[in-house]
Amino acid sequence: MTRRERVHRAMRYQSVDKAPLQYYYTPVGYYEHGEKLNDLFATLPGDFEPFRRMPIPKPPREEFDAQGNYHAVKRDDWGVVWQYRIYGVQGIPCDRPIRCAQDIADYHLPPAPALQGPEFDQYAEAVRTHQAQDYYTLGQGGSIYERLLSLYGDENVLCDIAMDAPEINDLEDRLAEHGRALVARSVKAGVDGIGIGDDFGTERGMVMSPACWRSFFKPRLEYMLKPALEAGIDIHFHSCGKIMPILEDLREIGITSIWPQLPAYNMKELADTCRALGLAVAIHTDRARTMTYGKPEEVRELVKREFDTFRMMEGGSCFYVEADTGFPFENIEALVTTIAQWR
Repeated sequence: MTRRERVHRAMRYQSVDKAPLQYYYTPVGYYEHGEKLNDLFATLPGDFEPFRRMPIPKPPREEFDAQGNYHAVKRDDWGVVWQYRIYGVQGIPCDRPIRCAQDIADYHLPPAPALQGPEFDQYAEAVRTHQAQDYYTLGQGGSIYERLLSLYGDENVLCDIAMDAPEINDLEDRLAEHGRALVARSVKAGVDGIGIGDDFGTERGMVMSPACWRSFFKPRLEYMLKPALEAGIDIHFHSCGKIMPILEDLREIGITSIWPQLPAYNMKELADTCRALGLAVAIHTDRARTMTYGKPEEVRELVKREFDTFRMMEGGSCFYVEADTGFPFENIEALVTTIAQWR
């Protein structure tokens, strides 16, 4: 079974010769563990891209304060100024281009990606090369909730959504249009799937009511993803937090798989629900507790329980590996070697 075939079959709940494996090569993992991480990942290549030895990050001295603590401030392409306190970890917005509803009309989004020209041709050629090596290729879509939060702030966004303010609807429509252009670019380049994500949940439940989500976000997500839906391309959706009430909605609008925050759920209930919906699952072993504070034997036990609970050989899931900040190396090693044993 080829790598691409393996992933395609798993996404459709068809049996596989071994569970697919995806890596996300986080800079912070290499910053903390150096070449040991390269050596470990080289022992078990994944199905989404070829293994490559990643360079060990060396942040510039000016990104550290007088006490030697990491502290960087950077402005992104959207005009948001971010403050970073841990290297390689998501920062916190400290200045936003939209401070009140009246600023929305004057705000200009970054240009949408081109669907032709040298830059697009280079991207499409990279996709073809990737697939010629038999790797499942992911393209990117947009964010329509977290982007709102970074541009405008949590309280403003949630209050304006609750009041159905025309300004927030206008901004969200523009974000959905921009995201649709990203999706269309990936589709035209010939990718196997689209990866998108927005954290709609907390560890206890959704940030907003399911009814509010269905009214404000669901139709815009469907609009953004329409090029992928029409092309029959897989759509992979990430959300931290517990979003059980909208899993069926996600499937309805064409989502192929979810990458959930597993500890927020009862694992058996999630596995059964997703199997019934035909919604595949990326298995990201608990990073908040087990991978950070557990022992290697706890990591090994959890990986085996995930493998059994999601019935991975019957399709419907894949392993996802990411070396996050604070993971002891022996836990990362236990994760990779146990996946190798059971996949």
